[in-house]
Formats: sequence, structure tokens, C-alpha cells
Amino acid sequence: MMKVCLMLLIALSSRMVLRAQQLSLNGTWQATLDSNDKKYAVSLPGTLDDAGVGNPVKLTPELNMATLAHLMRKVQYTGKAYYTKTFTVPLSWAPKKIELVLARVIWKSSVWIDKKQITTTQESLVTPHSFDLTDYIIPGKKQMITICIDNSNIYPGINVYASRYPKGSEEMAHSYTNHTQIKWNGILGYINLVARPTISIQDVQVFPDLQNKQLQIATSIDNKENKKVRLTSYVVDATGKRLTNSSYLSSTTVDSLKYTIPLQKQISTWSEFTPKLYTLVTIVQSQYGIDTLKSKFGIRDLKTKDGDLYLNGDRIFIRGNLECIIFPKKGYPPIQKSEWLKLFSTAKSYGLNTFRFHSWCPPEVAFEAADEIGFYMQVELPHWNLDVGKDSAAFNFLHREADAILRVYGNHPSFCFFSMGNELEGDFDKLNNLVAELKQKDKRHLYSTTTFTFQKGITGAPQPQDDYYVTQWTNKGWVRGQGVFNDEPPSFSKDYTASLEGVNVPVISHEIGQYSVYPDLTEIKKYNGNLRPLNFVAVKNDLRKKGLLPLSSSFLKASGKFASDLYKEEIERALKTKGFDGFHLLELQDFPGQGTALVGLLNAFWQSKGLVTAKEFHQYCSELTPLIRFPKAVYTNNETFIAEAELANFYKPIN
Repeated sequence: MMKVCLMLLIALSSRMVLRAQQLSLNGTWQATLDSNDKKYAVSLPGTLDDAGVGNPVKLTPELNMATLAHLMRKVQYTGKAYYTKTFTVPLSWAPKKIELVLARVIWKSSVWIDKKQITTTQESLVTPHSFDLTDYIIPGKKQMITICIDNSNIYPGINVYASRYPKGSEEMAHSYTNHTQIKWNGILGYINLVARPTISIQDVQVFPDLQNKQLQIATSIDNKENKKVRLTSYVVDATGKRLTNSSYLSSTTVDSLKYTIPLQKQISTWSEFTPKLYTLVTIVQSQYGIDTLKSKFGIRDLKTKDGDLYLNGDRIFIRGNLECIIFPKKGYPPIQKSEWLKLFSTAKSYGLNTFRFHSWCPPEVAFEAADEIGFYMQVELPHWNLDVGKDSAAFNFLHREADAILRVYGNHPSFCFFSMGNELEGDFDKLNNLVAELKQKDKRHLYSTTTFTFQKGITGAPQPQDDYYVTQWTNKGWVRGQGVFNDEPPSFSKDYTASLEGVNVPVISHEIGQYSVYPDLTEIKKYNGNLRPLNFVAVKNDLRKKGLLPLSSSFLKASGKFASDLYKEEIERALKTKGFDGFHLLELQDFPGQGTALVGLLNAFWQSKGLVTAKEFHQYCSELTPLIRFPKAVYTNNETFIAEAELANFYKPIN
């Protein structure tokens, strides 16, 4: 009898240690296009552009809109592509739930196992696609998977269209465009089969409550079996040291649990200066096994008070830059965290502390990198439209995207700001209602109905649900240099204080800069990936034809120096304004789309053009910036120069 009991105990123990297992499907796949029956060997994760598959783009480098619109793809394909591969999952997966996860797709995905179609489809532009394959997988058997990716324009109502550009380049929202990111077809990031116990963790959301020194935890559990579960959770630091006691909860019918974990005194807050991270370990135990999920988070308290931004009780100032999916080698965002760490590190070296992701949301690895390095992020819905609400299917899609963004990325402390899109116009009642609903679900972020709007009757003042306000102007006047520099003589004593009167939420100036710099023709040789700089080549050929090519570097230096001075004054004027809360640059790096908008002091690769160093830029764009006010730019030798010195301090109190 003892022997039987011992064997039973061993059997139960082996079953209880079952956790999530993973099988990567990364590698070579066979691709076929909807337009022909030809088979291509492609590498996934990756795109058809990476493999050179598609219709050749036949353009010559001429000074016309077709060439100057943006960097040009070598090949392009829009429509359905079918990717096929064989696989075998281990026999040990037999009692488990099996899920397929695709990290990032444009736009719609469908799946077949052994030519049997999965009943669901996925269509998110900004979060992973997942499919429950439990009923289709036979562990130990060689099977075939086919994934259809359709990069057609599934919801046209999310976009704004510019007819001045060639067909295929009219769409402007960066989630679906050819101006910066290309409309690629493929799968980015990872392609994983994941096996979990039948009863498993679906989601864990961590809500830090700094005021009451506790964590509020919301856990969702897939418990369709309606069996008894036991939940254990605790917090560890970066070294693995356990900082909180375990919490134990059990129930016979539970599928969601909400509880609190007290915080200990030694836990630090997260900010750009102290990017301290912790991990909540959640364990769900049932008769089907053990499922474990580790959720990284930071403890921060982001709020507004008296019309200003505060993080952990301290005033902050947003020194932001746009990120419009400008990655000119591949035409899609990096899928390695190391690349994002490098990008954020470069941005911080220039004094920046924020990226505004214009009409898109970056992948998980970007959030992870920003968390680690201490960088703030404004995320936006994939949305730039001038008739919001007219297309109900598109608006419902955006609603689903908003919910998914909060669920997938909400735990990241770097996720600070959430806007419903860029320069939106249309039904602002719908936008206000959407923001109000999102606030009820998740108060960890600050929300805005739109990142600026030109709409008459709306522009000039924040909306009722806006936690903060990104704008070019208020009803009292401009808050960016483009409305000042062209109309007034140079003056270094003025700011935007008068324009802030009557605005009771934090104000951030919209897309400041946009000062053109002559093309750096030495950049041409850097384009050795999926995109061709035909626009640069066209300029070079034209200069050569006119005998001006030897002057191109002088043109670059002269225009770049002027642009650098204007950017400096833009930034300093914002920092001089008491009660101002930041700016978004357009932008430190070049914008190669929308007619070749070379507005950067750096090129599109985030490399220097020799115009200003990071150290020099950081001197007037940082958390601690010396400023000086004086009324004009030109003095005669018999005038006395009188100036007033100031210090913009968003670092530490100075005694």
C-alpha cells in the first residue's frame, strides 16, 4: 500500500511541474503569393522585401513627385501571401493547451493546420496575433502549418490620404504607409508555439499605488474547467531577491482575481533618473499543472497638478522627439531589444527623454528597452484621419486596438502617455467617450483625444477628457517658433507664458522644428538594404548637371547651421516658459517621406551630419539647462549688453 501511495505521489509531482513550453517556428518557410503559384523560400521572422519577393519597383532618379515622395522599395507586394512549414510538437505536450503567437503583422492573419482552417482570424497592427490550436495539434506527429498574411488596406478609415503622391503612397498614418515604414508582408519578432496547462494564466496587470504603498494586482485565469486553483505571487528585484511575502488565494470557480501586495520601504520608484524595475512572479496551480508568468514593472506615480506634469511628486519636462518608423535599411521597426537600447541611448545623449510614436505603437522590445534605460513614451493608436467616426468599422477596430495596447503593454512604466491619434478631425464626442472608457480601465497613463487638431471650433483648447494637451497654439497664441520666427525680429527675452492663460492641463508644443537641411549626398552609400535613395540620387544628378555638385557640402553646412540655431531657440523658448510642460521635435533625425522632408540635424540612421555634437545639443536640451534672456540679436559697439540669467531645473533642488 505504501508503494502504491509513493508511486501516486511521484506521478502527481511530475504532473504538477508542468509549465509553459515553447517551440520556435523561426526559420525557412515556403511562400506563395495570391497573384501566382510560384513558390519562394523565405526566412521568417522577416518580410517579402527582405527576400526580394514581389513586383519590381521601376523608377528612375528624377526630380518629380514619384521619386521624391519617399525612399523607394526594390520590390513591393500588396495582398495575400501564404507561408507554409512542417513541424512536430513533443509528445509531452499532449495534455496541454497549445497557442500560436505571431509578434507583429500587417495586417490580417489566418492559419491552417494540415489544410484545416482555424475558425478565428487576427487583425491587430500593434499587438501580437494569437491562435488557439489545441484542437488541431497532434503531439508527436509531423504536421503542416500555413499562415496567410494579408497586407491589404483592411480598414481604410484609420488613415488620411494625400492625392499628391503616387498610387500606393497616398496613406499617411505611419502604421500603414510607404512613406516611412513600408507596407511589408511577413511576420516580425517571433513565431512561437506555446504549450500551457489546461488551466493557465491569461493576463496579469500590475497597478502601483505609491500613495498607499501597495501594488494592486488584477489576474485573469483561463479556467473553463471550473476547477479549484491556487495562486501564489511575490515580487523580486533585478538580482532575484524576494521583496514581498507570497500571497495565496484559492477558489473553485475563479477566472479572475484582484488583490493587493504591500510594498516594503526599500523599493525604489521608476523615472528617467532611476529606472528601477521589479518582477511580479505569479504562479497558478491546479490539477492540470503549474503555470508561471513573470511580469516586469516599475513603481511610478504619473499625474497632473495645477496644470503641470508630475512624476513621483517631482515636476517633469518632456523633451520629446517624433518616431515615425524611420528605419531606412529594412523599412520596419527593429525586433531586437539591443537596437532599441542603442536608439534610446543616442536620444538621451542629446538630452531627450521622450519619444512620441506618431500614429503607431512600437513592439514589446521597445518598451522593455525604454523601461531599462529610463525613457518616456507617448503611444498612439494607428490613426490619422480627418473624419473620425464616419467609418464605424474602422472606429470599432481602433477601440479594440486601444484595449489591446493597454492589456499587452500597460505594465511598462515607460508607457506614460496615450493619444488616440495624430491631428484628428471629426466626431470628438466619440473620441472623448473612448478616452473616458480607457481611463476607467487603466489609470497608469495620461490620455489625450488627439495629438493636435486643425479642426475649427476644437483647435486652441483641450478637450474635456484630455489629461494633457499637445498643440501648436492655444486660443491665446502660438506655442511654437514657426508662428513667431517668421513674423517678429529675433528676440531672446520672450516665451509662451501669455499663450498658456486659461489652459488648465499640461501643454506640450506640437512638432516644433521642421527646419530644412540640404541633402547630405554622402549618405547615399549607406542604403544597402530594402530601400533605395532615388530622391538623393536625383538631387545629386541635378547638381552634377548644373555644375554645382562640388558645393553640396557647403549647402549642407550652411542650411544645417541655420537649422541648428533655430532648433536651439525653439527649445530654449519652451524651457523659459514657466508652467510649460514640454515639446515634441520634428525632428532630430531626417524624415525621408512626405516629399523628402530632410529636417534633421542627424540623418535617418541617427548618425551625425557634422552640424552639432550630442554634447553641444545637450547643453541647451537637458534636465538642467542654463538660459539667458536678452531683447535682440544685434548690438552696436556703443550699447550696453544687459541680460537676465535663468536656470531650467527639472533635476534636483539646488540649495
